Amino acid sequence: MILIGLGSNIGDRQKNIITAIQKLNKLQGISIDRISSLYETKPVGVTAQPDFLNGVISIVTNLTPHQLLEVCLNVECQMGRIRDQRWGPRNIDIDILVYDDYIIEDESLSIPHPRLHERSFVLIPLQEIAGGKPIYHGQTPEELLNKIDKNSDVLLFQKIDDKLLTYLKE
Repeated sequence: MILIGLGSNIGDRQKNIITAIQKLNKLQGISIDRISSLYETKPVGVTAQPDFLNGVISIVTNLTPHQLLEVCLNVECQMGRIRDQRWGPRNIDIDILVYDDYIIEDESLSIPHPRLHERSFVLIPLQEIAGGKPIYHGQTPEELLNKIDKNSDVLLFQKIDDKLLTYLKE
């Protein structure tokens, strides 16, 4: 299972995430499998900024993890992402959360994502997609959520129904 997190807190947050999903889906070698609902959350790290919308997608790809990272960074760049402040405001953020059973830790990529087990805004949409499947060191999203203050700041923004799912995959 290959899982990607998406977030936005600048501009039309929902449109930014939809655009990123569509751009990823149109690339050769990537097919969107599932899309979570979108959740509104408070910012982490730098808190003096607008709230985020977050979601998770699962994909099927023949790209390697590093090739997928390059694709994600290119989509962010195409959409005008500017990296000038860690954890600062951004129109789009695309993170590889899990890539099958890979464990990678190098200068450009960490898989699984090093903070996914701490963040309810990632784990709640992950739970929609992964269900009871282990996603992080043999643990399911539910098991990970039970270890943190899970959802006091995560609000459902938009449920993804079949009609919207079809539109997003176009």
